[in-house]
Parts: sequence; structure tokens; C-alpha cells
Amino acid sequence: MSKATEASSFRRLVGLFTSSLSSTTDNNITTAITSSKSKSETRKLQKLASKFKQCSESNKFRNNYKKTYALTVHRLASAKQFSLIDDILQHQKKYKEICQEGFVIRLIMLYGKAGMFEYAQKLFDEMPELKCDRTVKSFNALLSAVVHSKKFDKAGKLLEQLPEKVGIEPDLISYNTVIKAFCEMGSMDSAFSVVDTLEKKGLGPDIVTFNTLLDGFFSKGRIADGEEIWGLMERKNVVPNIRSYNSKLRGLVSENMMLKAVEMWEEMESKGIQPDVHSYTALITGYCNDGNLEQVKKWYSELKKSFLPDRVTYLTLISFLRKENELEMALELCKEATDRRLIAGAAFIDGLVKELRIEEAIQLVESGLSRYALKLKFPS
Repeated sequence: MSKATEASSFRRLVGLFTSSLSSTTDNNITTAITSSKSKSETRKLQKLASKFKQCSESNKFRNNYKKTYALTVHRLASAKQFSLIDDILQHQKKYKEICQEGFVIRLIMLYGKAGMFEYAQKLFDEMPELKCDRTVKSFNALLSAVVHSKKFDKAGKLLEQLPEKVGIEPDLISYNTVIKAFCEMGSMDSAFSVVDTLEKKGLGPDIVTFNTLLDGFFSKGRIADGEEIWGLMERKNVVPNIRSYNSKLRGLVSENMMLKAVEMWEEMESKGIQPDVHSYTALITGYCNDGNLEQVKKWYSELKKSFLPDRVTYLTLISFLRKENELEMALELCKEATDRRLIAGAAFIDGLVKELRIEEAIQLVESGLSRYALKLKFPS
């Protein structure tokens, strides 16, 4: 590309990102526009909450539209409209279902997924006043709200103190949820100690128990401890599944133990364990870390025979291929991932600009990426 053509293309690319903007750069005007948009969005969300409460008057809506409940709370939480979430969930107390534990569990879980643990706990505490019996199911919902709200340090205390206080006997789900919380905190020894506790209560660890522990230990690079958990799992006659193998694969890969990772893959095949997209992505990630382009392409080709890549696969591959100057393949994957709405493609377009591959950057933008409000760093 000649310098004149390059300059023309560069101006065209810049224009794609600036044509929709006002020609003024006055900060006060920009602030006013932003404020106006924010107020408009707030009004929309208030209307959404109002409409939701109207729909709640329908018995059919309350009992059959669980997904709508979840999507509405998710949208409000994404906008940090927590007062509106509390408004629509508090509104549910006026209906007859509030005395049904299953209905209250849904509300507790929704508070948890919105990161509103304190509200979830308050609702749990109010259940007797609402003439709703509390069982281990609602207790488990509260523990789940702890994990979703990332209040991990509260899980152990709840398990230790609350059951006796409210007359509930924890079950295996209770203990597994607390193990998950400890793993998320990085308190792996505390997580493992819960196994002893549940066994003293006459319960036995299951595949969920072990998979949670395996993922925790292997993700923290504690390979030897992970191997011990694996051995304990086998001694307890709990059969590993694909999630178990994936946790181990990721752990081995993260510690650059690729030979052992390949051996693990061969063991999976010999035992009839079918790999999934996460299995392939683990090996691809390992070979990317090793800088082994040949193996990366080989395993990506194998993946494509059975699965569609997921977002992690695309991001890992595109980043690696850019570093290896394999821009043609990276561009192809970027287009594919963008078409599937898995990535926005901004970082890759930025890379193309820096490489002065302006026409290809234009091609990506014009193919639809501009709708993602990309922020590029143009070379001076």
C-alpha cells in the first residue's frame, strides 16, 4: 500500500468512528448528553419495574415466568438499580405464593444473583412472619446467595451457627456450597476440612464435592494436593467425570506440565471419557503458552471437528496468533467470533491499526463491529 493510499485509508477508518459524533468537543455539552442518556435509561428501567409489578398481578406470570423474573433482575442489577430490584421483589410479598417455600427460595436466589445478600438474609429471617416454613432447601438457597453475592466469608459462619438456631439439619448440598465458598476465597484447607465435617454427620462426599475441591486446588497451582484429592475420590468409589478431568488438565497446563497434560488426555480416551470444548481449550492454552504454533493449529483443528469454540478459545487463539504474526488466521477467527457475538473485536482491530493493516481494520468495522463502541488507540 502506498503512503498516500495508506493515509487515505487511515482517514477513512478514523471517520468510521468519528462520523457519528458531534463536531464539538465542548466538555459541558458532552456531559449534558451523557446525563440526558443516563436519565433516559433510568426512566426506562423504572417503567420496566412498574410493568413487572403489573404483570405480577397475574397468577400465571408469578408461577410460569421464572425466566422473566431472572432476566428483569439481571437487567436491573447490571444498571446497579438495586432499589428497583428490592421494590419488585418486596412487591411479591402481597401474593399468596409468599407462604410457599419454593416461591420464597426463588426470591432469595434472585437477591443473591443481584449481589444483595443482606436482603436475601432478611427475607430468610422473615419467613416465619410470612407463615412460610423454613427447611434445608431455603437454607441452601441462602448459602447459594452467599456465593453469588461473593460474601464468601459468611458461608462458614452460617453453616456453623444458623442450622441449630432455626432447627434445620444441613444436607450434602449445604456442605458442598460452603466448600465452594471456601475455594473461592482461596481457603483450600478450610474447604477440605468440610469433608471431615460432613462425614462425621453421616454424609458422604459426591462428585460435586470432589469436582469443587479439584477445581480449587488445581486452579491455585496446588498440583500435589489436587492429586491427593483425586486419589481420595477414587478410594471413595466416586467416578471422575469430564469436569474432573478438565480441572486437572487446566491445573497441569497452568504449571506448564504439558507432557502430563497429554498423558491425562490419553487416559481420558482410554477410559471412554469424551472431551468437551473446555478440554480442547485447556490444551490449546498450554501450547499457546509454550509458543508451539504447530500444536495450537493441530488441536484447534481437532476441536472444530466436534465443537464450536467458546469465547475463551477465541480470545486465547487470537491473542497468540497476533503475537506469532499469524494475522490471516487471527482475522478469520476474529470475524467468526464477532459474527457469533462472542467478542467485540476492539483489541484485534487496534492491533491491525498498529500493524498498519488499515484496510482489514476497515473491513472489520464495516462488517458490523462499529456497533460495539470501540475505543482505539491510533498511532500518531
